[in-house]
Amino acid sequence: MASRYSLVLLCLVFGLKCCYGLGGSGSFGFDIHHRFSEGVKGLLPFSDLPRIGSQGYYALMAHRDRMLHGRRLSSTTDLTKLTFEYGNETFYIPRLGFLHYANVSLGTPSKSYLVALDTGSDLFWLPCDCTECVRSLNTTRGEVKFNIYSPNTSTTSEMVPCSSPLCSQKRQCSAATDTCPFNIMYLSANTSSNGILVEDILHLVTDDYQTKAVSPRITFGCGQVLTGSFLKGGAPNGLFGLGIEDESVPSILAKQGLISNSFSMCFGPHGIGRISFGDLGSSDQGETPFTLNNPHPTYNITVTNIKVGSKSSALPFTAIFDSGTSFTYLSDPTYTYIAKTFDSQANDIRHESTTDFPFEYCYDLSANQTSYLIPVMRLTMEEGDVLDITNPTIGFGAEDGSYVYCLAILKSDNVNLIGQNFMTGYRVVFNRETMRLGWKKSDCYDESSSISPGISPAVPPAVAANPPITTNSSKTAAPSPTGNNSPQLNKFTYSILIMIIFSFIAIF
Repeated sequence: MASRYSLVLLCLVFGLKCCYGLGGSGSFGFDIHHRFSEGVKGLLPFSDLPRIGSQGYYALMAHRDRMLHGRRLSSTTDLTKLTFEYGNETFYIPRLGFLHYANVSLGTPSKSYLVALDTGSDLFWLPCDCTECVRSLNTTRGEVKFNIYSPNTSTTSEMVPCSSPLCSQKRQCSAATDTCPFNIMYLSANTSSNGILVEDILHLVTDDYQTKAVSPRITFGCGQVLTGSFLKGGAPNGLFGLGIEDESVPSILAKQGLISNSFSMCFGPHGIGRISFGDLGSSDQGETPFTLNNPHPTYNITVTNIKVGSKSSALPFTAIFDSGTSFTYLSDPTYTYIAKTFDSQANDIRHESTTDFPFEYCYDLSANQTSYLIPVMRLTMEEGDVLDITNPTIGFGAEDGSYVYCLAILKSDNVNLIGQNFMTGYRVVFNRETMRLGWKKSDCYDESSSISPGISPAVPPAVAANPPITTNSSKTAAPSPTGNNSPQLNKFTYSILIMIIFSFIAIF
């Protein structure tokens, strides 16, 4: 039976804190939240959120109760869950590079930073005493100022010497007592961050009724000079590296004995999700081993078979699971096989391509068309478990009022990256203890209702997708079930949300 799901191109989400039990030792977690309050509903250009007192409203409140009961049950175990200070609201923000962001707090006194989450890199860095960095976000409704970290204003900050085991660029040091430098070049053209390493407190709390403060010292980058995408809207207020190597925050927390050496990220169908440090996953998830490449290991996996619609090919390739990449990048012959096979089974008229648009395979919908067929796409991983791609397309309204959808895969010259769009609908587990990737279907709210995709039953060669109803000024998206037991947004997060929301309303 064909499944249906809305295409939401630009969706800002916040407001509801959810909790669920995790395996391993302690775990750090924070949620990607959804909108629900009357005040928020008044700001967003969506008309289908539940009215207070309606059937949908009470259904969401019941869902909230289930979340609270689960939290109480989990608080009676020996496992302590930990989460970021301030409730850890995190957001999928299309305007800032189509990335997932988290609000983290560091230093003494504590300050908040809106950082992008990136499994494709290791070091966590913040803009710091910048010579070149973004200090504010200009929107159509005004300016939002970002906090800029400075070691001089935090009483718990310390410089990291070149003698530190986390100093990977010792060759640039003239003496062991010098402050350790860092310089990172990213795959995006001319994009880099460089500065010095510092150590300070990352503010966390136990995720239970005691909310006990936990304040580990972590090493991170003081980014003094930023270039490229970091000056143009992508991760303007810092990057939270989640890679395998020792300098990443998950590695630091695991070495301090605070968590199991594993974490998960959940990518909901409407930009809703969560991340949990210490999550080892579940026994019924799909899994595949990492294909480690020395000297710089990444979350690299091997795909042994590709199925697109009714056609399949034993065309092996390796790819990096990279949450810091919005879309999926594939090199030939993989890209050409998937794109042409998808195109041969698409029923709609090919959209005239333009040189300034990145996607090659796009299709037009007629004015009265309410859905379209997407050839099912599935990847068989090494050892045989299957990842079904929930929806490999994106959709948008054209200037003439028509609707266009595209295969959201881009051609790469020499590297394969599985981006966020291929992880949508899954909780993805990055287990560094067993060096395995896990995945399980999830809506990022109620883990008990998740479906395991490890060995999938037969699926139809195509599924139907519904484009959002568009007008001249708005796009309508279906709400996701949730409830609101979130702590109050701190002023920094609130100001950014309000500005971005108003900016979206003005744009659309």
